[in-house]
Amino acid sequence: MSDIQEAPKDAKGILKQLGPGLIVSANIVGSGELIVTTKLGADVGFILLWFIILGCLIKVFLQVELGRYTLSKGKTALEALNSVPGPKAGVSWLVWLWFLMFVATFFQLSGMVGGIAQVAGLAGSSFSNTSLAILITGSCAILLFVGRYLFIEKFATSMIAFFTIFTIFAVLSLYWTDYGITAQNIQEGLSFRLPDQFVIAFAAFGVIGIGAAELIYYPYWCLEKGYARHVGPDDGSEAWIERARGWMRVLKWDAFVSMVIYTGATVAFYLLGAAVLNGKNIGVTNDNLMINLSELYSTSFGVVGLWIFVIGAFTVLYSTIFIATASNSRLATDFFHLLKLVKIDSEADRIRWTKVACVALPALYCIFYLSVGKPVTLVTIGAVAQALMLPFLSFAALFFLYYKTHEALRPPITWVVFLWTSAVLMTTVGVFQLMKEIEKLG
Repeated sequence: MSDIQEAPKDAKGILKQLGPGLIVSANIVGSGELIVTTKLGADVGFILLWFIILGCLIKVFLQVELGRYTLSKGKTALEALNSVPGPKAGVSWLVWLWFLMFVATFFQLSGMVGGIAQVAGLAGSSFSNTSLAILITGSCAILLFVGRYLFIEKFATSMIAFFTIFTIFAVLSLYWTDYGITAQNIQEGLSFRLPDQFVIAFAAFGVIGIGAAELIYYPYWCLEKGYARHVGPDDGSEAWIERARGWMRVLKWDAFVSMVIYTGATVAFYLLGAAVLNGKNIGVTNDNLMINLSELYSTSFGVVGLWIFVIGAFTVLYSTIFIATASNSRLATDFFHLLKLVKIDSEADRIRWTKVACVALPALYCIFYLSVGKPVTLVTIGAVAQALMLPFLSFAALFFLYYKTHEALRPPITWVVFLWTSAVLMTTVGVFQLMKEIEKLG
């Protein structure tokens, strides 16, 4: 039976087809928000609220463009990057750049393993860090080995809903404490000023909202949801164009609904960091990471808040490791297939190799964490790598728009302006970050 079908036109039908954005949202509402964003608020106060909002809003245009290419061509993100002009050594130069970022995100995910270990310590666990790391990564591998798309989608949705609701509630509850957020604080945050030390802000830009990793994850989940299958191969007919336009409308809904979710969560984490941690002059470092982050909730809810934080922090960090592993396993399989190191002739082959990666990758995260053991440092390494990748993804999205997108599916000029604005801002961030890294080497 053919998978080709018309896109729903009513809101109820469209909502039933959402999913890829919810999956990446579960990955987004993780280390970037809980650790990097709150650390930024703790370091600079409210002054960069505008920057946080901008960082969330501007990237959605890039997300949709990468999704547009996948929906119309039926190709994965790495297949798309592999089509970008330039030198090749087995695969495109851009795929090799992605691979460097891919390895760097191992540090980021390893840092989250350490974060969960510290959360377990807050809860009174007597397990050693080694035992906890093995339990965390091992359980993740088992769940992914037996799970499929619908399981992952439902898992992701329930995880982000729980912690996002409690985080927003924690912000509102500050009103009854000495750290309540005032109109003056919000005005300060929206004044478009910059702090003296802006490096951490640029690192944060790489992971706040939808980061470089999630931008590459998104097309894979669009494929698994079935958007491209429902559109079908481009046969040049008017019927295909209408189907593609209809499913693009669904994809945009999916991307923008997810943007509302992760923007709300990101802003809430930042405000908590600025109000509580900055207000109490509490820093976020490798040694006191979870103890000090627990102040975000205990300030609002007391002892009950500590337990909300323990449960919530475990939820958000574990969900990020879970979704990132699910996504990375698909990317790893695709990467080795492009290099012709694994043979994939059928869907069964792809599933088998993906399951192998679901076991191998958590083992690597465990090894990385036990070798380094500094959660904040590990997460920051991944954040910097994602910031450096953003300019190249911007270039790729513009290339797809002008040279690969079916003329009938090209967006209006207003959309193109926003896409170019997004590309320029992300390129600026990437170049700035690269210069800072070169200065460190000097």
